Amino acid sequence: MRQLTGVISDRGSKYAVSGAPASTPDEVDAVLKELKRAKKFAKATHNSWGLLLADGTPLKSDDGESGAGMVILRMLEREALHDHVVIVTRWYGGKHLGGDRFRHVQDCVRAYLDDLAL
Repeated sequence: MRQLTGVISDRGSKYAVSGAPASTPDEVDAVLKELKRAKKFAKATHNSWGLLLADGTPLKSDDGESGAGMVILRMLEREALHDHVVIVTRWYGGKHLGGDRFRHVQDCVRAYLDDLAL
């Protein structure tokens, strides 16, 4: 699993991004389980994720961060990255970020994709 921590910090909220190859919902569950073995990720407010299967089927979870899974999926579609789950983690800092949270999700996914050198 590839992880980038401390990607963004805004008004107390902190973001990280992780990912790994996955081609089934069971594999996504295994990646999430591995991620949450680290106590700080298990205690995160949101672990939103997106996965685009090889056949084009989209899978996502907002994990309470409404709309975040779709933002991740759109970026995966744009890059044509299949069978690779990307998870954006947020630790809520006490202040609402409004629409900025979508930009932060995009920035996290972009940092991850750049790290993959796509």
